[in-house]
Amino acid sequence: MTDFYELTMANGYFLSGKKDEIVYFDLYYRDVPDRGGFAIFAGLKDIVEYIQNLKFTEEDINFLRTKNIFSEEFLKYLKDFKFSGDIYAMPEGSVFFPGEPVMTVRAKAIEAQLIETYVLAVFNHQSLIATKANRVVRAAKGRVVSEFGARRAHGAEAAYKGARAAYIGLVTSTSNTLADVLYGIPASGTMAHSWVQMFDTELEAFETYCKMYPNNSLLLIDTYDTLKQGIYNAIKAFDNVLKPLGKRPLGVRIDSGDLAYQSKQLRKILDKAGYPDCKIVVSNSLDEYSITALLEQGAKIDIFGVGERLITSKSWPVFGGVYKLAAIEQDGVIIPKIKISESVDKITTPHFKQVYRLYENGKASADYITIYDEVVDDSKPLEIFDPYAIWKRKTLETFEAKALLIPIFKKGKLVYKMPDLLEIREHVRKEIDSLWEEVKRFDQPHNYYVDLSQKLWDCKEELLLTERKN
Repeated sequence: MTDFYELTMANGYFLSGKKDEIVYFDLYYRDVPDRGGFAIFAGLKDIVEYIQNLKFTEEDINFLRTKNIFSEEFLKYLKDFKFSGDIYAMPEGSVFFPGEPVMTVRAKAIEAQLIETYVLAVFNHQSLIATKANRVVRAAKGRVVSEFGARRAHGAEAAYKGARAAYIGLVTSTSNTLADVLYGIPASGTMAHSWVQMFDTELEAFETYCKMYPNNSLLLIDTYDTLKQGIYNAIKAFDNVLKPLGKRPLGVRIDSGDLAYQSKQLRKILDKAGYPDCKIVVSNSLDEYSITALLEQGAKIDIFGVGERLITSKSWPVFGGVYKLAAIEQDGVIIPKIKISESVDKITTPHFKQVYRLYENGKASADYITIYDEVVDDSKPLEIFDPYAIWKRKTLETFEAKALLIPIFKKGKLVYKMPDLLEIREHVRKEIDSLWEEVKRFDQPHNYYVDLSQKLWDCKEELLLTERKN
């Protein structure tokens, strides 16, 4: 799983004597999806497993030989290929911001280059879905959100990997059974319209379902007419089947029509019939904006089933993560490298770096990128500045600094204990709680600053001036 040019470059590095040269690559992104205030990092588990299992089989090498462009020496080298470098990353589930490395790879040039495509593919997809899912969850304001998107995902792998990412984004459950098998994400689901259509009457369909699943009776009531027929047949089924058993219904679901109006009417009807505990579930092309609108209209909704607009991040379908060379190492000396562009946001930040999060009164105030050997002393005041408008400065007097990039691999060995999904979700909750409400707004959120240390800013400025002279 790699772009072909990674292989042509690797062959070139091998033949030009650069195969063992140490390089530093940063993984980061440029723009927050949906113009939001932050993103959530997901996909580290898959990246770790890929690195651990990366190898070239005889079949792989024979295929490359048929291309007639790779040297036999290079193909022989690939037989014993394995990743032997270092990787530093933020923990999965971390909140992070544009322009800052969420992962840094320090490795031999060929090794760092060959993992680029897979790392980006996983990072871009799963971080996108985790970020979108969390926006949806926050819009629901404490109500249950279930991920319903498998049938609209961009392929089977995108469906179950996307379900995992959505769970990291704090949805409650998924419709995807494989996601439950693989990751332990609670899978749930009841019926489709076809169930109702298979029976002679809607009431018969509902009563049959209640008999089969008396502890999990959630009925889809909009196959024919929600308010004139569906809800009353559901109540009859509850009365005829569940009441004699001493059972209570789980809920009713609607998937079409005016969800706000219908939910309010359904609540009145259910309460009057003696089912105030019966949940109202809605689906139908929902996202954070439609959920916000529904709740602003006073909709009486308990559970949101969110599908295509979550699993595809329909409103912002590309995360835009990049993997850029930041430095090389020669004889133990790190030499910073920069890429320059007429687009300011595409100018890279050079050097081997660390990212600190600066907290004031328990809330994240700014992120601070330093050169790797700088230590932030939070016992002393620290002046920070906007790297794009250096006259904008602020002095932090009392703060806490936390280093975000931690070792994942050292010399090719995994040195990080991978957390389970529940631990990742708890990390997400803590990360989001640490943000000011202004950063969490959907529309025009407060710009969270990612600043450079003076030493790093000077390094970048020096490289820019040097290249300009050349």
